[in-house]
Amino acid sequence: MKIAYFTGLRELGIEDAAEPELHRDKDVLLRIDRVGVCGSDVHYFLRGRIGDQQIEYPATIGHECSGTVIEVGRNVERLRAGDRVAIDPAISCGECDQCAAGRVNTCRNLQFMGCPGEAPGALAEYYVLPEKNCLPIPAGMTLDQAVLSEPLSIALHAVRLAEVYPAARVAVLGAGPIGLGVLLCAKASVQCIVYVTDLIDQRLSVARQCGADWTGNAKTEAAAAAIAQREPRGLDLVFECSGDPEIIDCAQRLLTPGGTLVLVGIPSTPRVSFDSHHMRRHELTFKNVRRQKGCVAPVIRMIGDGLIDAGRLLTHRFPLAQISDAFELVADYRDGVVKAVLDVSSAE
Repeated sequence: MKIAYFTGLRELGIEDAAEPELHRDKDVLLRIDRVGVCGSDVHYFLRGRIGDQQIEYPATIGHECSGTVIEVGRNVERLRAGDRVAIDPAISCGECDQCAAGRVNTCRNLQFMGCPGEAPGALAEYYVLPEKNCLPIPAGMTLDQAVLSEPLSIALHAVRLAEVYPAARVAVLGAGPIGLGVLLCAKASVQCIVYVTDLIDQRLSVARQCGADWTGNAKTEAAAAAIAQREPRGLDLVFECSGDPEIIDCAQRLLTPGGTLVLVGIPSTPRVSFDSHHMRRHELTFKNVRRQKGCVAPVIRMIGDGLIDAGRLLTHRFPLAQISDAFELVADYRDGVVKAVLDVSSAE
């Protein structure tokens, strides 16, 4: 089978490898059909690391994926050959204190696909996963939409963690796939007012299509001041989705006293600064988002029920042979890209 690797900074390769085989009774063998290019993949592509997680070359790639069941272990109950599935890339142990507390996203023995030192990446023609990580998709859902269920699950987890409520005044700073997902999930969950900022006009256009009540380009206008003018008492919730450390301080100043800042983006630096006096005097709450827990299945239902139009996020599609073109496009924010998907199998 074909499998893709990081071979150096801004370098990718495709090699032949042996097809995986089933060895455990609760596992399934999948054909990987689609793989999305995630922002975390781009961190590894450009820098070879995220914080203290550093890859060793050659390194496998990817975790946003959908596929088709080829074979099942003898104790698999929910799936059968031919089923199309969305994939939860986080393989939790189910035994540690975090799993027992329902915090599978902070499992102490977590194996995440494509993460250094953990599970192999998804960019391979075939893959073996536990049954619990493979979620069937309805007949009307495409494999492309199924890929988007993973980033959208992070967005839904963020919205749930923030406890977005009706009539809340919300800002989403950064209109990449996760920020747009937060917008979609918030709007699908409650009636709220959402302001969206980004540096790329094409992404702001997508945000308006996804239901943003106001958008502003933070590069060409004083977006924070414009929001403050419209909401002089401040916002109830701000989702920081850009990962830009400088935006975090701006984000907290948009909040009303008692407001909540939800940190979703991955900063490029290990440390960020906060105005502790502003935080204290306004009794602000800061929440960090660690991937997701239990949100892939709800997102699949929301897409299937038409509550979320995930297709608006998918802007580019590439065959596996053009993986370098896909990564360069996403890394350089070219051609209005929001989400690029690699077509691994050509299945529909």
